[in-house]
Amino acid sequence: MTTTGARTTTSYALLGLLAVRDWTTYELAKQVKRSLNWFWPRAERKLYDEPKRLVEQGLATATRERTGLRGRTVYRITPQGRATLAEWLSEPPAPRSIEFEGMVKVFFADAGSPDQLLATLGRIEDEANGRIAELAAMAAARPIPFPQRAHLSAIGLRLQYEQEKAVLSWARWARKQITQWNSTTDPGAWDSLRQLDELAGRQRRQ
Repeated sequence: MTTTGARTTTSYALLGLLAVRDWTTYELAKQVKRSLNWFWPRAERKLYDEPKRLVEQGLATATRERTGLRGRTVYRITPQGRATLAEWLSEPPAPRSIEFEGMVKVFFADAGSPDQLLATLGRIEDEANGRIAELAAMAAARPIPFPQRAHLSAIGLRLQYEQEKAVLSWARWARKQITQWNSTTDPGAWDSLRQLDELAGRQRRQ
């Protein structure tokens, strides 16, 4: 018997992982942190409930195994789960969204001081540097995990790497601009309109 219920992107993301191989919850957690967390961090928050829901819906099975004195539950995708995943891949993706607390602080920086804004940008820069290094290490890792999926990993890693490079470049540029301001409410001679016109011009040229 299966139960119905609204499936989320996280449901399908975990189905996708189960389509690659069987996993215990601990193994799923490690793989989610390594892969999905870069572009779908919500998966980690629902990790311990979602596999059970997939089992309830007939999309996965759960088998209790014992290794020595320790027991573990291994999740495996069902034929119905594979069909459901394939059907979902035909649906148009939801619009892209970004969750970025640092940018919220930048957006409301006029309620604080230039030092606070520069510190926020410094943390954004440090994080981007760290993420670039982590992505580069993942790309260089040999042997390649799941070599049959290396082509998809290469495409995905490239996007993440380019995004982090863009964030790093922007943070450095923004810090340089802010040093020219009198305060977060008074940019002095810094020409905001010229910057906006330059962006608009780039779009027209493209």
